[in-house]
Amino acid sequence: MQIRVIAVGRIKGKYLQDGIAEYEKRLRPYVKLQVIELVEERRAGNVSVSQETYLKEQEGVRILESIPPETLVIALDATGSRWSSEDLARNIRDWGIAGKSSLVFVIGGDLGLGQNVLTRCNLRLSLSPLTFTHQMARVILLEQIYRSMRINSGEPYHK
Repeated sequence: MQIRVIAVGRIKGKYLQDGIAEYEKRLRPYVKLQVIELVEERRAGNVSVSQETYLKEQEGVRILESIPPETLVIALDATGSRWSSEDLARNIRDWGIAGKSSLVFVIGGDLGLGQNVLTRCNLRLSLSPLTFTHQMARVILLEQIYRSMRINSGEPYHK
């Protein structure tokens, strides 16, 4: 299976960079993983709602250019479905069985995702009812993908 994570914004904290590197390493035996980091749109200070919409749409254009055709796309979105780790594992397994061996997870920047990206996505997934920074969301997502691979391989994982 090939999994691509498209994320807007740089990871600034070393502890987050280390966590991401660790899960990328752990995932190597299970999937072909590619993490694509896109630059956030520049802005100065607070922006209006219309400016925010414009910025998200501009980021969305770059996100959409990074999505290969015929790919199942999952957006991380606060209003999305809330799954357990087992649900995610089962769905990843089922997608693979159904021939959808290329998945893309999309993480927006601190403004979120534009409607252009949300419209393209096949599914919206919420990591939690809690709010996380988009940087932390990347680590959490990679950990959950790793956990899914362990579950699907019948290997032990911490519950």
